[in-house]
Amino acid sequence: MNTEQRQVKIATADPSAIGLFGLAMVTLVASTQKLGWTDGTSFIIPWAIFLGAFAQLFACIHDAKKGNTFGTTAFGGYAFFWFAVGTSWMIQHGLFGESMAQGADPHQLGVAFVGYLIFTLFMTIGAMEANKVLFIIFVLIDFLFLGLSMDSFGIASHVMHKVAAVSEFGIALVSFYGSAASVLNAHFGRSFLPIGKPFGIFKK
Repeated sequence: MNTEQRQVKIATADPSAIGLFGLAMVTLVASTQKLGWTDGTSFIIPWAIFLGAFAQLFACIHDAKKGNTFGTTAFGGYAFFWFAVGTSWMIQHGLFGESMAQGADPHQLGVAFVGYLIFTLFMTIGAMEANKVLFIIFVLIDFLFLGLSMDSFGIASHVMHKVAAVSEFGIALVSFYGSAASVLNAHFGRSFLPIGKPFGIFKK
């Protein structure tokens, strides 16, 4: 008896556009609070959860289906970051009770920010072989976590808070461009918005 095996490959769209849009939206809204243009974090929480977290988690899952380890790790790592930050803000606002709010130690957030700085540094190396727009985004995220970490530990707080604020706003702007490029380049079938070639240092 003859047996015939077939492999079926399901083509899926590049999820980078929605992932970058989610990143752009949440950093845009969050940066306004750090820059002093808006007050409080109550109305940042929905954007943190639905755009920062769920949109990037969606991109993470679909990058995994495409076998893209870098995209899966990047979008997944930052999706879970925004889930955690959104939950931290809810704790501060007393959603889980007054005792949890009073027991919050901002230095623990500082430790988490240091962890994400380490994560972002090695992801920045990977981004060098993706495209230059993505590399710029990761460099700005490096400065964001550097600023957040130092500010949380009270080290040059005023300057570091400003570094974090400006970096986060820059992430939003460049991520909007990256999202637009992902959509329009694929839609038009050509380089409508240039994203820059990989550096070609570590990967030929």
